[in-house]
Amino acid sequence: MKIAACKYPVGEPRDFVEFAAKQEALLREAKRGGAELAVLPEYLSLELAAMFDAQTRGDLHASFAAIQPLRDAWLDVYATLARELGLWINAGSFLLDGGRGRGRYCNRSDLFSPDGDHLWQDKLRLTGFEKKTGVIESGDALKVFDIDGIRAGISVCYDSEFPLPVRAQCEAGARLLLVPSCTDTDAGATRVRVGCLARALENRCFVAQAVTAGEAAWSPALDTNTGEAALIAPMDVGLPADGILAQTRGEACWAIADLDFGALEASRVHAQVANDRDWPTQYFPTVLRARLERAAHRATGAEVA
Repeated sequence: MKIAACKYPVGEPRDFVEFAAKQEALLREAKRGGAELAVLPEYLSLELAAMFDAQTRGDLHASFAAIQPLRDAWLDVYATLARELGLWINAGSFLLDGGRGRGRYCNRSDLFSPDGDHLWQDKLRLTGFEKKTGVIESGDALKVFDIDGIRAGISVCYDSEFPLPVRAQCEAGARLLLVPSCTDTDAGATRVRVGCLARALENRCFVAQAVTAGEAAWSPALDTNTGEAALIAPMDVGLPADGILAQTRGEACWAIADLDFGALEASRVHAQVANDRDWPTQYFPTVLRARLERAAHRATGAEVA
């Protein structure tokens, strides 16, 4: 499966028509590159706030509220492009009011199929910035999806820095992790990238990381953006030594790579390490494991040094 991860240049659209045209141009570019699945970054929906007055777009809470009436148009844009382009689209994330008018928002990452399916994963863990807003809530469900026969999970930005939820997705069959991200410091970009590399290593899975890029002084959330989009593999025999299959450079908007899931599975045979298979061995402290091994040997009459 050929997958494209976006380094999304945050702009200042004057209206929704301009925003939609930008999405179409970007996704058509990914499709021309052969992509079957395109991944966009976290907080993409907040670019919509640019079309409002300075007071609204400069106020985080006001901008969250202002974009809510655009939710249906947002869904329609990506559903239509997925269908017209024959492209799976992970549309970054939308700060979505729960529908009760409480002014409380989940960070929802939507996934659209060419056949009209609409799936989603809510962000589970909140960063310090998100907690300080006082209005963003964590999700309460962890999901795995089928993308043309490939099991995949979504791990929104900070979620990718936590091993156990991703491990649960992989134990449920996921071999591809989609990571829409948004960071505003080099340290933040490094943390997410290290998380993506670690999750690929631990679970012998591919990771597609999308990022926001550029400066948007008008936005309190998207003002500064860092990092590069990438397609990531486990670091093992027959795979890139640094884990990077493809990565954006300079002004390039897409990192695109053909991910061979058959080869990924076959790599287990000649693997130098087997973190995915050896995962259960870390659950017991060394001393306890040694005692259990001695007890097992005694039960069979074998000697243990």
